[in-house]
Amino acid sequence: MTTAHLPAGLLEQAGLPASDVAGWAAGAPGRAADSTFREAAGAVSSFLTRGQALARRLPEPDRATPGERAARQAIAAIMDGARDAFLRAHAAELYDELTGRCTRSLRVEQLVCDAAAAVPGLTPTAAEMDAERQRMLAGKEGIEFAQGLLVAHVLALPRAGRHLVGAMLRPVPGAFEHLGQLRDTGTAELGPVRVTRRGRAGVLEITNPRHLNAEDDLTLAATECAVDMILLDPGIEVGVIRGGVVRHPRHPGARVFGSGINLTRLYHGRIDFLFYLVRDLGYVNKIYRGLTLAAQDADAAGPFPGGRSPGHPERDAVEKLWIAAVERYAVGGACQLLHVVDHVIAARGSRLFLPARREGIIPGASNLRLPRFVGDRAARQAIFSGREWTAGEPDAALLCDEVVEPGEMDRAVDARVAALTDSGLVNAAANRAALRAGQEPLDLFREYMATFSVEQARCHLSPALVRNLEVHWNARERRL
Repeated sequence: MTTAHLPAGLLEQAGLPASDVAGWAAGAPGRAADSTFREAAGAVSSFLTRGQALARRLPEPDRATPGERAARQAIAAIMDGARDAFLRAHAAELYDELTGRCTRSLRVEQLVCDAAAAVPGLTPTAAEMDAERQRMLAGKEGIEFAQGLLVAHVLALPRAGRHLVGAMLRPVPGAFEHLGQLRDTGTAELGPVRVTRRGRAGVLEITNPRHLNAEDDLTLAATECAVDMILLDPGIEVGVIRGGVVRHPRHPGARVFGSGINLTRLYHGRIDFLFYLVRDLGYVNKIYRGLTLAAQDADAAGPFPGGRSPGHPERDAVEKLWIAAVERYAVGGACQLLHVVDHVIAARGSRLFLPARREGIIPGASNLRLPRFVGDRAARQAIFSGREWTAGEPDAALLCDEVVEPGEMDRAVDARVAALTDSGLVNAAANRAALRAGQEPLDLFREYMATFSVEQARCHLSPALVRNLEVHWNARERRL
């Protein structure tokens, strides 16, 4: 890169000295593919840290003039181009260094943090993310895009990508910490999530009553922990997902399955970009694919029903059937869950939809999964035009297995659990695996998530998302 590649005079007009801009441009790394990993890492790190220093001399986005914001965006675009070029050439070597050639499992949260230490400037540090978290969505500096780039490149690599997906399918430490309580008392309270053993079923309730059981940064870790506990507890044969009782003037004392992502916390900048990746690579994929257990996980969990994982023959695997008990709403992320469970029971009149158009983000893995249920044309109508389904209407039968009258959900869940467990579950797990092999093999999911990682980062950081939240959600008037 030379100064000719920069928008003419843009950085200087924003107040950055021409000599500093020229010096930064002159230090641009050469072709990453022509260098060794160490050489390329050193060169890109030097260039990125100098670019970050230039950007820090500009006012923060929410206090900057249009020209200053444009200059910051130009610097960010050039740095992202350098990151992309480095990762295209050396993502595999970077991943091997961070994971000891795939001998250590790193979740995506740790992966992006360790990459920041290994190649300074490649991804934001923990301190930089702490500062970014304090900003409103409209005022963020956009540093999270680098995380999306890194994860996208790793997932695009078959060996590294499979390893990362496998790392995200391991149980979280908190599941082992609370498992004894669930086994002993039949209940575990995890803040906004509750797990209750009910006969052979483990019932996961999301209880975010003020926000109609929306998902956010406060519910995500607890939800994944609860999914792991249900999968690990040998006394549980079927998982049930259900919304808790809400406190809302329109639905007093009612259960709501879920209203999607918490748009208020999103607008106020409390939900990181990594939320989307942790959610879909984590608990949602665990519901769909089950857990993979390394030796130390299996030892901690004790005896459990399961078999060998064909993708990881050295690991134990455990998966169970899942039921979704839908009442009132299954919106956004809650609707996405209907695509990974094995049986959907919906109260008549419940609304099922993906408000992707009004929000301006990608609805998780629904772009991959929804067409299998409703067909490609109806899926496009849902994602691009806001099509809804209502439980009890004929077209909703593509998403619901049973429709029951309001007030009959408890009975229907108990009856379905009994029906699913009366002939044993060994064949159920085998049939789930066989269905996945034909519908969504691991590499198909991995490749989808590689695209999702970078495109969702663009959506999350787009001014259009802020505008959509203000227009469709009246976000300016809502408080945390």
